[in-house]
Amino acid sequence: MKALTELKLKVLDLLNEDARRSPQLLSTLIGVEEEAVKEAIAELEADHVIVKYAAVVNWSKIEEETVTALIEVQITPERGRGFEGIAERIYLYPQVKSVYLMSGAYDLLVEVEGRNLREVANFVSEKLSPIDSVLSTKTNFILKKYKQDGIIFEDREEDNRLMVSP
Repeated sequence: MKALTELKLKVLDLLNEDARRSPQLLSTLIGVEEEAVKEAIAELEADHVIVKYAAVVNWSKIEEETVTALIEVQITPERGRGFEGIAERIYLYPQVKSVYLMSGAYDLLVEVEGRNLREVANFVSEKLSPIDSVLSTKTNFILKKYKQDGIIFEDREEDNRLMVSP
C-alpha cells in the first residue's frame, strides 16, 4: 500500500465527514484547484480507497423496524488460509452487514440485520453455528443506537442554566 498525499488525506477526511460535498466545495475548503480535487477523488476511487458513498440513516425514526445483532464468533483457523476463508463464507450471506477480525476473547465480530429477533436467531442457528470451523457464538442485540459513524442520533436539550461567577 502506497502512502497518500496530503491532498488526498484532506479530501478523504472531508468526504468522511460529509460525502455530499462537491469537488468545488472541497477545493475551496482545502485551498487548491477544483481539477486537482477531481483528480485526487478519481485516483482514490480507482485504487479502491473510496469504496462507496453512503448515507447514515437513523432507522429508529422510520416505522419499518429492523433488528441488528453483533455476534461474537470463536473459530478454528483453516490451515493455509487462517481466518480468511471462514470470514469470506460468513460475509457472503446477505443478512451480514459487517465482519471484523478481532483480538481478545473471540475471533470475528459479525454484524447481522433481520426483520425480527427470530430471523436473526434462525440465521445464527441454521447458517452460522453449523459452519465446521465455528466453535461458539454469542449474540448481542442492539437495543438503541446513540451514535454511529461520529453522528449523534439523540436530540439533545440545550443547557439553559445561568452562568454563576464568583
